[in-house]
Amino acid sequence: MTYYRFALCTSLEKVFPEKPPKTMEREEEKLQIFHGERTAFQLAYYVDHTGTDLLEENLCIEVKASPGIRVSLYRVGLAPSAFPCDGAHDEDYLTTSPGMFPDILWRLDEPKLRGICGQWRSVWIELMPEKNCPDGMGEVSLLVHTEKREVFYQKRLPVDVLCNALPRQRLIHTEHLHIDCLADYYRAEVFSERHWELIKNFMKTAAERGINMVLTPLFTPPLDTGVGLERTTVQLIDVEKHRENYRFDFRRLERWIDLVGECGIQYMEMAHLFSQWGAKYAPKIIAVEEGERRQIFGWESPGDDPAYLDFLRQFLPELKRFLEEKGVLDRVWFHVSDEPTKIHLETYQKAHRWVKELLPGCRILDALSDYAFYELGIVEHPVVSTDHMEAFVRAGVKDLWAYYCCAQGVDVSNRFFAMPSCRNRILGVQLYLYAVEGFLHWGYNFYNTRFSAKKIDPFAVTDCGENFPSGDAFLVYPGEDGKPVPSIRFAVLEHALNDLRALQYLESLTSRAYVVRQIEDRAGVITWKQYPRNPEFILQLRRWVNEEIKQRSPSDKEVR
Repeated sequence: MTYYRFALCTSLEKVFPEKPPKTMEREEEKLQIFHGERTAFQLAYYVDHTGTDLLEENLCIEVKASPGIRVSLYRVGLAPSAFPCDGAHDEDYLTTSPGMFPDILWRLDEPKLRGICGQWRSVWIELMPEKNCPDGMGEVSLLVHTEKREVFYQKRLPVDVLCNALPRQRLIHTEHLHIDCLADYYRAEVFSERHWELIKNFMKTAAERGINMVLTPLFTPPLDTGVGLERTTVQLIDVEKHRENYRFDFRRLERWIDLVGECGIQYMEMAHLFSQWGAKYAPKIIAVEEGERRQIFGWESPGDDPAYLDFLRQFLPELKRFLEEKGVLDRVWFHVSDEPTKIHLETYQKAHRWVKELLPGCRILDALSDYAFYELGIVEHPVVSTDHMEAFVRAGVKDLWAYYCCAQGVDVSNRFFAMPSCRNRILGVQLYLYAVEGFLHWGYNFYNTRFSAKKIDPFAVTDCGENFPSGDAFLVYPGEDGKPVPSIRFAVLEHALNDLRALQYLESLTSRAYVVRQIEDRAGVITWKQYPRNPEFILQLRRWVNEEIKQRSPSDKEVR
């Protein structure tokens, strides 16, 4: 005899094999969705074999929705984590033990499942109204049966398609695309047609889920690279050196810019012009000199090397002119050095001053957390880690950017495997309340160990060689077909960005004071470290926002 159990779950539930998941509450069973928005829920299933009976047939799942609602099905796969968190953590983790975590969203092109005895697993069901979708109430139906049509489960859920589209995303959002990792994993020659195809696939998926800025490797980005180590060369700018003069070829950068536009990405951040953690060194730069292709700058070149500064004096004005001619300069941000600390004030200040002088009128952006960099007037656009934001907020810094990474594992929101999904999704509410201009994260697809000492298989190693908590280094996995495989964390992050857009839409119909007051009436004052630690708050808040918009908005589908 084979015994099946099923449970409907929200997108904020992580279904682990060893324990029954929390089921969807009745009031949550009505799904609401705007035109062009993606929402999701899960069908969890469990198989218990008794006696000698064996499961010989696949489970077949059929999900049908009202006309105009696109359905996408994913099997939630397990990913290993030997390092789910470090010693600095709080109590808001699902577990701090190593193990297998639900994370990978495998596309179910043929909706057949095989149950695993004694384990809970789930199917991730995404719904998205298309342009021709009628407004109002529809439904989605679920049917699970064997290949012999023996029915085990069926359910109908109402779907309320709201009449308007959410406004276009105003938040500038970047998750660093590491194109060297694509070349390494797929063994593709750098900037071969195969490599360009891979880049396009990963860019396109990023844009579809709310990433609208891309890291642009003018030269190989000097990020997470140990001193003396190097990453695979990915350099968009071809350089020729003739004694003390340089000639620059921007044709590959031009192709990159065209591809960025084709994929629907609005902004570009130029890779850092100095090494990470203090601007002590020049990045790796390859040039052709006397007919030979060789490295002309790198770890052997101090950041204040006169030869490198002369290179920048020749390069940056030409780059600026090229970007102006392409009509994209107003959508470009520049970087000096990533994550300098107070001990790097002097070296960073010099490097920042040189770049600012060579790029007058351009925007410079760097991730840092020490308020002294802003207080001393060194940076105008700090990207601040979420656990250090309050000092900048108290000082009234405008146009703030935020980021988190492996170090933000206590109190603040983040997206590690071991954290509940509501801790990922609350970011949208926080970004709204703090009126953040941009959000940056370093790991869209980083498939190396720490300091890029080794290359990894991200399906087997999810923690950068037991260095960064699993979930920090990448949002997507590399699929066999050259296309990215999304994760639960990426889908939930997209939901957080849509929460932000919905809150901004409601503000446009009422006022910011009204929306903030309503949030605080439900949760008290929300900060980066203080916020509701349960999925019900987020789901109920979003339902209230939807109903308010539904009652107050005009009946059109225009993106606002």
